[in-house]
Amino acid sequence: MDITAKIETLKDMIMSSKRIAFLGGAGVSTESGIPDFRSENGYFEAIRRFGYPPEELLSHTFFMRHTDVFYKYYRSALMVTGIKPNRAHYALAKLERALRLTAVVTQNIDGLHQLAGSRNVYELHGSIYRNHCMECGKSYTVEQLKDMPNVPICSCGGVIKPDVVLYEEGLDADTLRAAITHITRADMLIVGGTSLNVYPASGLIDYYKGNKLALINKSETPYDYRADLIINDSIGMALDKATEGLE
Repeated sequence: MDITAKIETLKDMIMSSKRIAFLGGAGVSTESGIPDFRSENGYFEAIRRFGYPPEELLSHTFFMRHTDVFYKYYRSALMVTGIKPNRAHYALAKLERALRLTAVVTQNIDGLHQLAGSRNVYELHGSIYRNHCMECGKSYTVEQLKDMPNVPICSCGGVIKPDVVLYEEGLDADTLRAAITHITRADMLIVGGTSLNVYPASGLIDYYKGNKLALINKSETPYDYRADLIINDSIGMALDKATEGLE
């Protein structure tokens, strides 16, 4: 099946569905210009510049022991603002407005789904836009963090931590529960921009019991054998073309 036929199949699947859930990863945002720190390039760049792999730099232990180095890496690799949503983000927002998409479940922390207009977004790994003091709990915006020196300090003297899920930390229970509910109830699941190698997010696909599983990713995934449709191409292109005419 060529790409044109696959896009038509995706469109038919969408048009015959009323409860679509979307599960997305870094590949959704790379098309907006946000680099994937888990990629091979991101891995070696982290080691070259900071002397540690991303998984260690972004661990809870590293944050507590080397907060200054953590923030240098975090600011350069993850605290990316001023980026615009791409065709994938806008297509998903369109599906939500058309009352076909019930939820976006994302591993990304960049807030681009909300910026594109999506309202029901479950951020499994948190958001760069939310930050809190570890001592008093006071909230801070990403703009406030940008105006502070390397390690942001609260007015009370406590260290400010981003509300992102670091390695060694668990996902927010309420967010995870809601994501599972939407995927379990979905009559179609679109998985895009993710290699499905990061647990526990990758395990969410197991909660889908329907027969319209579409995987859109530029490379193969461990779950390809379960998919009803596989598109190894641009997710922005695929979703944009598959939602043409919907509003």
